[in-house]
Amino acid sequence: MLTEILRFLNGRRATNTVSRHDVRGIPVVIDNTRPDIDTTEVVARLERTLELIERFVPHHFRHLKRDFAYIVVQRFACRGAYFHEQRACLVELTFTVNPDFSDAEVAATILHEAMHARLHQLGFPLEMEDRARQERFCRRAEIEFGLLVPYGDRVVQRAQWSADQSDEDVAPVIDPELAAQRIAEVDREALRRQ
Repeated sequence: MLTEILRFLNGRRATNTVSRHDVRGIPVVIDNTRPDIDTTEVVARLERTLELIERFVPHHFRHLKRDFAYIVVQRFACRGAYFHEQRACLVELTFTVNPDFSDAEVAATILHEAMHARLHQLGFPLEMEDRARQERFCRRAEIEFGLLVPYGDRVVQRAQWSADQSDEDVAPVIDPELAAQRIAEVDREALRRQ
């Protein structure tokens, strides 16, 4: 999936589900494989969430703009991820537009991945044995943000709960095959309900 998006970014290939945008000066690629999701809603949510980061933690926003080459929005096994080789922040498509999650919660996910990008830019190792420490660093930034942003209590609660977990649980390993199967099942069910 990510290879396809990188080809698109380089202008070599595009599909009818992929679109390119600029949100607050950050390149954004949206691979909207779900006909029940309006891409304009995705862009609007990103605009609001990035504005929250810029307003409440501007020092992090400045780094984010430098550390991310772009943001990708697509189906994925978790809310967000940072791909260091591409310097890309991934935000999960259905999470991005889910009204059960506030703008602050989506913003916290982007901020979390921005902290991974910051650590990578500063030369910190990406090996798994250091992941728990790095995850807790990212969660502290979420807590800082959650304490500043209106209605940030869910951000603080989730980040604190996660930071308090064991090293294995704060930085779990995801089985990509199982995750892909579960995503496909959920997408099939969503299309059936249309």
